[in-house]
Formats: sequence, structure tokens, C-alpha cells
Amino acid sequence: MKCWWPLYRQYAILRKSGAHRLNLYEVLQRPLITEKVTSLKEKYKYAFEVANKTTESQIKEAVEQAFKVKVNKVNVMRVPGKTRRFGRRQVTGPSWKKAIVTLAPGDKITFFEGV
Repeated sequence: MKCWWPLYRQYAILRKSGAHRLNLYEVLQRPLITEKVTSLKEKYKYAFEVANKTTESQIKEAVEQAFKVKVNKVNVMRVPGKTRRFGRRQVTGPSWKKAIVTLAPGDKITFFEGV
């Protein structure tokens, strides 16, 4: 039987090197444009669909780099997949992660302005 130590050591080196971090464009998958999110723009809040394994700090960094704004707060939630029926078969869609980003007063993301 092989020893587990070399595998763990290799994993620890990868973690320290930052190789596990996601790219800016892998973190933010798409902006969410709904009635509810559009009404939140007055409070400087914007919503994005993000990758499942991202953290609040990674989302904050990605929004600040992509849109050159100051982020005050990030709220993250998991949205369960929808259940649909096809005859007798019941299928559940994939779950996804949603982030609501609060910007500093005065900052805005111009990508959302024409909506």
C-alpha cells in the first residue's frame, strides 16, 4: 500500500501556489437581469450568477477588477434547480449560485444602465 504523505504534500504545495484559484472570467458567469434585481439598482446592488466553488472574497475581487468599482458587501446564496416532469419521469435541473453585490454609494456598473 502506498503512503498518503507524498500526495498530501503535493496538494499542500498546489494550495500555497494559488493554482486552485479561479480566473476572473470563471468567477462571474453572467449578470442577472430581472424585475427584482432592476429595482435593487437604486440601492447600488447588482446580481450575478457565479461559479459554484467561489467564495465571497473571490467574487469581491472579480467585480472590483472587472468593473473598476468599490464593493462594500457580497451576499451569496444557492438557488436549487427546478423540478420538471416529462411524462412519468421527474427531472431536476442543476443548482447554481447567485451573488448580490453592494457597491459603494456613487459607484455604478454601466453594463446594467441601459436595461
